[in-house]
Amino acid sequence: MHLKRFEDAQPYEAPNHFGVVGLRLQGFEAGGPSNQWVGLSQFLPGGGAGPDSTPFEKVYVVLDGEMTVIVDGRETTLGKFDSCTIAPDEVRKIENRRNDVCTMLVVIPYPPEL
Repeated sequence: MHLKRFEDAQPYEAPNHFGVVGLRLQGFEAGGPSNQWVGLSQFLPGGGAGPDSTPFEKVYVVLDGEMTVIVDGRETTLGKFDSCTIAPDEVRKIENRRNDVCTMLVVIPYPPEL
């Protein structure tokens, strides 16, 4: 078992994100997961990301608040404990349109070069 306490999670900068603080809960460390990493993103009101895509899929799980996900011009709002998978190369934009923080768990495979 690889244990990491929340107090030991390190912040990270995610490209093309704004109004967010990301904490790496698991991954990119000795003894951690071998095929994906897990982040906790805390989006301020008006915070978000994109539009952009990655060559690998990712999973979003909203833990608190709401997040609007926009794909192909279609908007979907995720609430507490809702989740979605963003497919490889799928262009998405996410926006926190509420006046409270949206806390979201993000699970992403390691980039192919690792």
